Amino acid sequence: MKQYILLSAILLLAVTAFSQERYFTKNGHLSFEAGTDLEDINAVNNAATSVFDAGTGQIECAVLIKGFEFKRALMQEHFNENYMESDKYPKAIFKGKIINIDKVNFRKDGSYPLTIKGLLEIHGAKKEIETNGTMIIAGQAVSAHAEFTVLLADYNISVPGVVKDKISKTATVKINCIYSVLK
Repeated sequence: MKQYILLSAILLLAVTAFSQERYFTKNGHLSFEAGTDLEDINAVNNAATSVFDAGTGQIECAVLIKGFEFKRALMQEHFNENYMESDKYPKAIFKGKIINIDKVNFRKDGSYPLTIKGLLEIHGAKKEIETNGTMIIAGQAVSAHAEFTVLLADYNISVPGVVKDKISKTATVKINCIYSVLK
């Protein structure tokens, strides 16, 4: 009987320790699109950092604004200097929680729907957001994907009248991360 109790305790500790691993990436893929019928405006940043705790669901993501790359250098310059003021506001940061992290089985391959909620800070302004995403477990590989829309005005990003027909009032943001266990 004592052996059964001891074995149960060891298994419980092992499961608890496994489920509370933290995962990390420093090369997440973050892109946005804010164009209109008159102009394609999209950019990519392949250096997003993100960490999440598999036990609590706490997640944080950050990206350097100057790391976004555009098709045209002039767009990138205007984005950094006129709209995002990258020297003054160098990062976009998300801090939140994966609400249903308990539904993800990190020991079983599969695709798991996520609900993510938290505070998004862009251009010095903070706003609560909630979005859906997907976590994919494939062997030791853990990846996550999400897409959401932000209203530029919510983050004090103003668009000059001369180009208002070329830039959408919203931006569609996509994030894809491949995580490794944080050691």
